[in-house]
Formats: sequence, C-alpha cells, structure tokens
Amino acid sequence: MIPWTVLDSAPLPDGSGDLRLKQRGSEFSIMLGSNELMNSRLSGSEEALAKLVCERLGQRPGIRMLIGGLGMGFTLRAALTHLPPDAEVEVAELIPAVVDWARGPMAAVFAGCLDDPRTQLTVADVAGVITNARGRYDAILLDVDNGPEGLTVAGNDRLYAAGGLHAAKEALRPGGILAIWSSGPDHGFTRRLRSAGFATEEITARARRTGGGARHVIWLAARR
Repeated sequence: MIPWTVLDSAPLPDGSGDLRLKQRGSEFSIMLGSNELMNSRLSGSEEALAKLVCERLGQRPGIRMLIGGLGMGFTLRAALTHLPPDAEVEVAELIPAVVDWARGPMAAVFAGCLDDPRTQLTVADVAGVITNARGRYDAILLDVDNGPEGLTVAGNDRLYAAGGLHAAKEALRPGGILAIWSSGPDHGFTRRLRSAGFATEEITARARRTGGGARHVIWLAARR
C-alpha cells in the first residue's frame, strides 16, 4: 500500500484548525483533523448536485449559477458538462489555498474546468456574494461544509439559518433553485426550507459514481 504524503496545509479563517491536502499515488484527500472532507475517488454525490439542478433548469437561456465551495471541482465539472455554452458559473471559495491546490497539485483532477470561459472563480465568502446578489442567479449550489450543521467553519451555519435562506431566496430569480449538499439527513432543515417558502425536495445520492459508498443528501429548494 502506498503511504499518504501531506502536500500542504492551510489554516481556517476562524483559526479553529487546519485543512491538510494529502496524496497517495493519483488519489487526493482533504482532511480537517481526523475527518476526511473530500476524496478524489468519491465524486458521485457532488456531481449529482449539479446534474439534478441542471435537469430542473432545463434549456432556459443565459443561466447564471453560483457554486459555493470549490472543493475538488466535482460540482463545477459536472455543471459545465450539463450547461449550455451561454451559461455563466461563478464559484466562491473562502480559502485561498484550496484555489492554489486546484491549480497546482490537483490540476489533473480539475481537468481544465477552471479555464472554461463560462467559469468565474472568486476567493470570497459565498454568504457575502449571496447577500449582494439580489435576483442575479438561476441556481445557487452550496457545498461549503458537511451540511447544515457546520463542521469546517462555524460561520457557515448562518447560510442555513432563516436569515441565510431568506438572502438566498432574494438572490434567486423567479423559479430559481437553491441546492444544498449534506453528508447526512437533517429533517429540521427540511422544515426550515419549507418555512422559508421554498418548494423542497430531499434526495439521496451515493458517494461513488457507481452507486456505492455512503448515502449523502441533496436538498433542491425552488423559489416559488
């Protein structure tokens, strides 16, 4: 078995810990303490996040999509696969080192998606981007943490509170979709989405492309 090698680390903005980028052969892992946040072999549910949204958006012209969290680019790559040539995809990533890793050691994983003319990458807190974007987006996809219960950065919790959901709703165009990835179910959050006025679906997606691995949850919340 090839051993893991730590390539780099980066402090979280709130000082609560460090992200570590590890490599084993062609496999990459991003860790926070003993928790693996993502692995280059497990992209199924993140890809499903984008595919499900694109299916529901259909062929509307000039789609504008915001993705919160760059990660390993799984959601971005899938979105670009399914979106038409006139779409725009803005990615907001809070931690600069994650962008450096995408353009550096993990460039092969990203497969050129950051250079797609439809992609705009910004180092920013997605919460701030949403707050300043009234009626701008057809879809907002959030994969900034392990779900509504923030694990990486405690400040992410505000995205999933009533105020954050209201801001997301205001940032969407009529019929727009707020989509959220989670490592597991949260029935209280489903109720919170509905209380915020979203028509909400809760879908289970597997971690592996082949359908195996952990069961993750995707919420699709449409602005009425």
